[in-house]
Amino acid sequence: MKITSFKALVCFGLTATLLSCSSTSEKKQFTVEEYEKAASFMSRDLNRLVYNQVSATNWVGQNAMLYTTNTKEGPKFVLANTQSKEKKAAFDHEKLAQSLSKSTGRTIKANNLPISNVKLSEDFKTLTFNIARTAYTCNLSNYSVSELKTKASAPRNRNEFISPNGKLAAYIYNYNLWVRDLNTNKKTQLTFDGQKDYGYATNNAGWTKNDGPVLKWSPNSDKIATFQQDARGVGEMYLTSTDVGHPRLEAWKHPLPGDKTIFTIERIIIHLGARPRTVRLKMGKDFQRGTTTDHIAGRGGELLDAQWKEDGSEFAFVSSSRDHKIAHLQIANAYTGAVRSIHKEEVDTYYESGVRAENWRVLFNSNEFIWYSEKSNWGHLYLYDLTSKKLKNQMTSGDWLVKQIKHLDEKNRTVYFTAGGKEAGNPYHDYLYKVGFDGKNLKNLTPDAGAHSISFSPSMDYFVDTYSTTTTPPVSVLRNSNGDKIIELETADISDLKAKNWQAPVEFTTKARDETTDLYGVLFLPSHYNESNKYPVLNYIYPGPQSGSVGNYSFKAVWRDFQAVAELGFVVVAVDAMGTPARSKSFHDAYYGNMGDNGLPDNITTIKQLAQRYKGMDTERVGIWGHSGGGFASTRAVFAYPDFYDVAVSGAGNHDNRNYEADWGEKWQGLLVEGNMEGKGDGTTNYDNQANQLIAKDLKGKLLITHGSMDNNVPPSNTMLVVKALIEANKDFDMILFPNQRHGYGNMTNYMTRKRWDYFVTHLLDAEPAKGFSLD
Repeated sequence: MKITSFKALVCFGLTATLLSCSSTSEKKQFTVEEYEKAASFMSRDLNRLVYNQVSATNWVGQNAMLYTTNTKEGPKFVLANTQSKEKKAAFDHEKLAQSLSKSTGRTIKANNLPISNVKLSEDFKTLTFNIARTAYTCNLSNYSVSELKTKASAPRNRNEFISPNGKLAAYIYNYNLWVRDLNTNKKTQLTFDGQKDYGYATNNAGWTKNDGPVLKWSPNSDKIATFQQDARGVGEMYLTSTDVGHPRLEAWKHPLPGDKTIFTIERIIIHLGARPRTVRLKMGKDFQRGTTTDHIAGRGGELLDAQWKEDGSEFAFVSSSRDHKIAHLQIANAYTGAVRSIHKEEVDTYYESGVRAENWRVLFNSNEFIWYSEKSNWGHLYLYDLTSKKLKNQMTSGDWLVKQIKHLDEKNRTVYFTAGGKEAGNPYHDYLYKVGFDGKNLKNLTPDAGAHSISFSPSMDYFVDTYSTTTTPPVSVLRNSNGDKIIELETADISDLKAKNWQAPVEFTTKARDETTDLYGVLFLPSHYNESNKYPVLNYIYPGPQSGSVGNYSFKAVWRDFQAVAELGFVVVAVDAMGTPARSKSFHDAYYGNMGDNGLPDNITTIKQLAQRYKGMDTERVGIWGHSGGGFASTRAVFAYPDFYDVAVSGAGNHDNRNYEADWGEKWQGLLVEGNMEGKGDGTTNYDNQANQLIAKDLKGKLLITHGSMDNNVPPSNTMLVVKALIEANKDFDMILFPNQRHGYGNMTNYMTRKRWDYFVTHLLDAEPAKGFSLD
């Protein structure tokens, strides 16, 4: 009897204890309202609360500029005069509104003029503009408005490349190159032997492709420099759609690292006229490689690493080796096809001619050329003699980086360029400089601290300088070519943005893995941050190597969804790790040949250092996410550093670059070599150190891995390799495959964002996500 009573007493006490624990550790249930409040911090409407920014500039003659600015009252159109150094309303907004109301039959207010592409005639008497797709003209003497009638021309195709004189459009038809007269619509075939997988001006780099041509028009529109792409024997990539019934198959040429046969090009020059003719350059095939990107097509299909002589008699270009270690400047005679070698640079890792820009130039008039090199560990400009090919002098020097040539003034022998790292502070802030061809008289033309964006006038005599930082809004000034401030245009107003509880990011500096190199990044704290509480850390990552997680340190009203997710109770960190560009060559080369590094050691040490400054950061609960290269890196994080990273959300990762486009892997990882370091066939390769599936067995935490089923940038086979390895290792993970979506997930992106929030809330906050929330 006593024993029974004792048991009953113990059971009662245990039950009471369990009930007590359940009530005190009950999971937080997020509400839809809490999620919606967080989402408000990523609303695009916040961008509209940054007033008084300069946009849509148009020059009127040599000395006046019309620009648009967004005020609290609505858009205003301003005219700035470089001679009087004054600015005023470009026209009477009220009178124009009245005239437009009469002519359109609807009420139009002066503070909400629905006009775009606004231009003034050089005599300041006529205004032209668009309302939607209709063009109008306004006589400013009486503000009479009429629809602008233009001569009808044949419809333009987005896959056409318009000539500099605006009269011709080049396009591809049946693997050959054609031109169309935009006035008469007459079509002329230029090449005749193009065939499948051996066509002209083909725009296919494997990871990206379209139906427009890749070419370089001569300045006077009478010649075209292009190529015949040889894709014969190149391997293919395949995707299948999700449909009712038979799926749709996509197949295209897509070389991979190690393939014996990859894209090559045979360079040609086409002479237009009554009897077009093709001159094939007298040289071997080139690899389809560039000095700035893993494609040879720029914006609109412009052939990269290419420059015409002004009269069209010669054509300069740079050939790159398959592994990007050799860059070879050559010049072709446009009439004979003869090619002469000018300059060749070979490096140990990869050659680049600038930061997202080509900084080499041939100066035909002065018989010189400018070459960009990082041979001093910093990207600088060098001037050479075109005949002797000998170095004349170094144009820039020092422990800082030339980024982009903006203008060459050959008459005054001056080069204008952007650079970073020369001024104190953030090395990612771009400044505009000028220097003589002789390397003398270097001058900073934009001395105000911050990241500068430059827009030159057509004459290059003036430029708009807009600068800001992560926490200070944009200021726009008009300067002359000597950097003198002519007019203070606008200073952005963010008072309404702040009234919406906008949270400024925290820009920080930490030390890299080597404990010496400075790293830069941004941190986002919840608006309700309290140092006595503990907040899990979320690490956003894009490892590069062609760009970083942050890169641009100018002002933004919205930084992705960083602040939004922080509002749910996290601290968000993004850092530009070693291995990313816009610093020294050695900084960029940090993990060449070991892409599996992904800058993760620098991300980890950064988070640890920041946690010493912000005591609320909980480094025992760390999540990481990213997309594409960031998907590769975030997955790598929970495999390679499972004791630091607890949760990862991975999007469209290139988890093994042997399954990604050849140019990418071979540039950053090197040419594929089978066998161990002695070259012995042991089944390994030099790509093993970056293959996520090979260490998937080391997963300890939580992983949500995602991909679009029709991703033609990073094919989904990359993710399936990791999925297969996880299953074989008996690892639990979560996966979302987005049917028929490309690399960016399209109209399913918001669903993906919400699922990412839910995943971190569930596994790092140990809370219940909001039920029924939909991100608009």
